[in-house]
Amino acid sequence: MPAGSINTGTHPLLLWPGVKTVWGQVNAEHSPEYIDLYEIDTSTQAYEKSVEITGFDIAPIKPEGQPASFDSEVQGAVSTVTHIAYALGYIVTYEELQDNLYEQVAGNRARANAFAMNQTVENVAAFLYNNSLTTTYFTTGDGVALNSASHVLPLGGTYSNLLSTAADLSEVGLEDMVVQVYGAQNNRGLQMNLMPRSLIVPRQLWFTANRVLKSTMQSNTQSNNINVLKAVNAIPEGIKMNHYLTDATTWFMRTNCPNGMKFYWRHKPDLMQDNDGDTRNAKTISYMRFSVTCEDPRGLYASAGS
Repeated sequence: MPAGSINTGTHPLLLWPGVKTVWGQVNAEHSPEYIDLYEIDTSTQAYEKSVEITGFDIAPIKPEGQPASFDSEVQGAVSTVTHIAYALGYIVTYEELQDNLYEQVAGNRARANAFAMNQTVENVAAFLYNNSLTTTYFTTGDGVALNSASHVLPLGGTYSNLLSTAADLSEVGLEDMVVQVYGAQNNRGLQMNLMPRSLIVPRQLWFTANRVLKSTMQSNTQSNNINVLKAVNAIPEGIKMNHYLTDATTWFMRTNCPNGMKFYWRHKPDLMQDNDGDTRNAKTISYMRFSVTCEDPRGLYASAGS
């Protein structure tokens, strides 16, 4: 019998009448959440490479009668992401197809397979966030963790996309991170228009995030001060809860950095069905190929909580 095949012995009760309910095969699922974590792109290659190039430095004074100064470009961090294929299928014997009395069960198999593929996408997408503070599984092009206080600049020096003092999610912590985003500089040390986009939290911080961002007045205080974060719409795309984040205290802020967190579809999920001529078994296989990466770390800021 082929490995992973569904046969008449897999669920023998379904060969007999009288079963009232069959459950557990298909579950309700969340709307796609990986789209809130990344810019979604497509690829036609085996891998994608990103290369950092510096701009020019601030212009110096030109003395009268003297030639202008000239600057050059420098190549910085280089990163490569290789697309990975994922596939999942099942085999149903001809006899099981003939003898199974419950058509609903056979129909649900394709939906259960799609659910598993969707869950794969979500878990892989959240993986970079769940491991953003370490170099165990992923490093950015400059060789450090995704969220680090020591990202390397091409011409020397470092910058940080980690909250300077780790803090739990709070009004003060959010304001500090927004201020840090506002102060971002490019690879020449020049001010850039980096702005917050969204706050990404695990389910454990969902209520806290809503209390902090959606209160008209300051949260958990006796003062009559307005909630400035709400008043100025400091985080315009609001709160994004992700069910696949595994740390209950770490929270993230995505910015408008154009080449930050990237998700590449090389082959979107599809379903192939075929019959084995020798056994008459039915085969169904889902296949997809994609990758996730961070090109410019300024696209994501984080705090690990205190």
